[in-house]
Amino acid sequence: MVEMVFPEQTSHYGSLYGGNALAAMGKAAFIAATRHCRKAVVMASSQRVDFDNQIQKGEVVELIPRVIKVGRSSMTVEVQLCAENLQSGERRPCGHGTFIMVAVDAQHRPTAVLPSAA
Repeated sequence: MVEMVFPEQTSHYGSLYGGNALAAMGKAAFIAATRHCRKAVVMASSQRVDFDNQIQKGEVVELIPRVIKVGRSSMTVEVQLCAENLQSGERRPCGHGTFIMVAVDAQHRPTAVLPSAA
């Protein structure tokens, strides 16, 4: 998933607000978990999220989600956050986080991620 950082998403320092980065990471985790199980998914928790470098206005943010663990109804998704300067092509890691996503049924109750073997 790729996002452009626009001025309204930044602080007075010209860097991306952490809340905006966290929202984008949650969206990437949601997409990865939904693709994995092809069911409705909700976020149960965001575990640890670390921001290592600032992301500046005008840069492109790449979010790289990966399902790293699957339980009965839950999936642990790790999301890497990278920034790219479009003029120079310089890329750098900027953060990472872990999210617990849960598959839910039509009544919004946890349901099995994978169908049971018949």
